[in-house]
Amino acid sequence: MQLSRRSLLATTAIVASSSAPAEAASTRRLHTGFENLAAHGYTLLADARVGIVTNPTGITRDAHHIVDVMHADDRVNVVAVFGPEHGFRGTAQAGGSEGRYDDPATGLPVYDTYQKSGQPLADIFTAAGVDTVVFDIQDVGARFYTYIWTLYDCMEAAQLAGKRFVVLDRPNPVTGRAALGPVLHKEFASFVGRQPISQAHGMTVAELARLFNARFLTEPVPLETVTMTGWRRSDWYDASGLPWVPPSPNMPTPETALVYSGTCLFEGTNLSEGRGTTRPFELLGAEGVDARWAAAANEAGLTGVRFREAYFAPTFSKFQGQTVGGVQIHVHDRDTFDPVRTGIALLVTAKRVWSGFAWRPDHWIDKLTGSSWVRTAIDAGAGVDEVVAGWRRELTAFRRLRQECLLYG
Repeated sequence: MQLSRRSLLATTAIVASSSAPAEAASTRRLHTGFENLAAHGYTLLADARVGIVTNPTGITRDAHHIVDVMHADDRVNVVAVFGPEHGFRGTAQAGGSEGRYDDPATGLPVYDTYQKSGQPLADIFTAAGVDTVVFDIQDVGARFYTYIWTLYDCMEAAQLAGKRFVVLDRPNPVTGRAALGPVLHKEFASFVGRQPISQAHGMTVAELARLFNARFLTEPVPLETVTMTGWRRSDWYDASGLPWVPPSPNMPTPETALVYSGTCLFEGTNLSEGRGTTRPFELLGAEGVDARWAAAANEAGLTGVRFREAYFAPTFSKFQGQTVGGVQIHVHDRDTFDPVRTGIALLVTAKRVWSGFAWRPDHWIDKLTGSSWVRTAIDAGAGVDEVVAGWRRELTAFRRLRQECLLYG
């Protein structure tokens, strides 16, 4: 049977979002996609040879890994695991992975998906002997966080290899209320942004999978999504009752995720984005930066956030072992805080008060923001409002596209 893109979107959600009357988050029990899959006796995976794309965040409420749980259950046949950037067990730093090995805990073969896509990744699925690929990784809500592009690449590869694809949903930890920031231009596509979505997408991985399948994949993959119950778009991660496992080594807390979609832009500059500290993406700075930056940032009229003059010495990455000056971000009202606008304001003020400010020579900032607009506008002396206005029309169009794929109210 041929499915239209619209009918495809209408038929892929296996467990519907709760339709119970409104109630406080503190009294609602969230169930992840995995919990709902298990509660239905894994019937969705009956008679399938299953490969799981996951990392340390693929855990149960009581902090057992889903691979360990499923491998021990006779009702499901797990035959392979596929690890993303940082690896299945999460031992690799940014830009690294764990390679091919056999998992000591289960004996399952673990394959490396990092920086693999298209037919080479399809060949890995074929060699692994799977007929169903299951995805379960905690995202953080930012376009340049690579797990959503592992999702995209694995969906494309599964289609090429003739495999079924199942996404087990988890919460967007910074809520799913709104899409924010610039939309990627296709000529700037990379592994930190394959397709034209906004910088903070405001979606869950299952919703993104529906968007990818309906709009961006050349040919849709046979896709099934196991949704959460008890999650609402306004929920922050702490309402979920789930343990937080760092999705990557420099994402230690949900508070890091809150600021990340804005302050990760400092990866595209010569300032430290706080890697090598206990507060990555909340501490920003460089040698020679002084109290003027915090003062300028506090005068920028940003809501929900304050800035403190800070000094720190990264243990690795930029300025390793050197004491640098900068700011620490303190979010005091997360409901009014806009991380992307805050990131732009910090770039604008840093360039204004510190004569040493520079973009990375490879213009990595353009990959992160999705076009040359932010860099060239700031270089031309644009203020925050002018920079933000430059992506408004594209963001409005993306918000309409996004709306078609949402699963939760």
